[in-house]
Amino acid sequence: MVHHHFLLMTFPAQGHINPCLQLGKRLIRIGVHVTFVTTMTAQRSISKNTGTLDGLKFADAFSDGYDDEGFEFGDDTSHFFSKIRSNGSQRLREIIATSSDEGRPVTCVVYNLLLPWAARVARDCHVPSTLLWIQPAAVLDIYYYYFNGYDEDVMLKNHNDPSWSIKLPGLPLLNGRDLPFATFPSTSKFNSIVCLLKELMQTLEDSESNPKILVNTFDALEPEALTVLEKYDLTAIGPLIPSAFLDGRDPFDTSFGDGSSDKNLKAFVEEVGGYW
Repeated sequence: MVHHHFLLMTFPAQGHINPCLQLGKRLIRIGVHVTFVTTMTAQRSISKNTGTLDGLKFADAFSDGYDDEGFEFGDDTSHFFSKIRSNGSQRLREIIATSSDEGRPVTCVVYNLLLPWAARVARDCHVPSTLLWIQPAAVLDIYYYYFNGYDEDVMLKNHNDPSWSIKLPGLPLLNGRDLPFATFPSTSKFNSIVCLLKELMQTLEDSESNPKILVNTFDALEPEALTVLEKYDLTAIGPLIPSAFLDGRDPFDTSFGDGSSDKNLKAFVEEVGGYW
């Protein structure tokens, strides 16, 4: 019998944690062993506010340098991201090694968009990895074009002009208000995030050909945006929102995908492979 063990690593922010938890629940329902890891502050928040998490194993959390009160926007952003990178990388290596020693090797590392270094750690440990993109596929497309030189200067110069618009392949006509914040002139507060997004694009570029990316959307919502980037294999597994707000099958779950998303997720799991 093939066994799958997915390690989910998430950035410590609610908008990143919740989709990752929903993915974990859905993986468990199809027979995948799931380990979840994040920072100490985030894990304390999860333990206070989560509903049903049967079968989800929490690994020992790691420090982000703000373990007592949590990071706030007035804090040192560079220090925060540096601590997450260094301590998170070390923790990821430890979990992979320990799981292997225990006879439950990690078969896939799933990371989200502000943890691009996790893919390199997984590769160093000879473990497959995949990005969980928590935003619409169209946003990923825009970032790809932006960081790969598709009218980058034009976007920077014209994003505040209400009469300006741009047509990117596979996407509808966009004006400045439609573009994500990383395409705006950087401010000191968001410099670290923009750099991480750029690093993420480079990480995907350096990975194996046609890397698979799990996207928090569904096929019928973004058919063109999911297929326009030929370099990536975007797999729709959303919407990753609680069942209580989606289909009502579990009113205490504060995830079930639609039919196509469930099939996509199962196909992805089988493609990644497992251990005997």
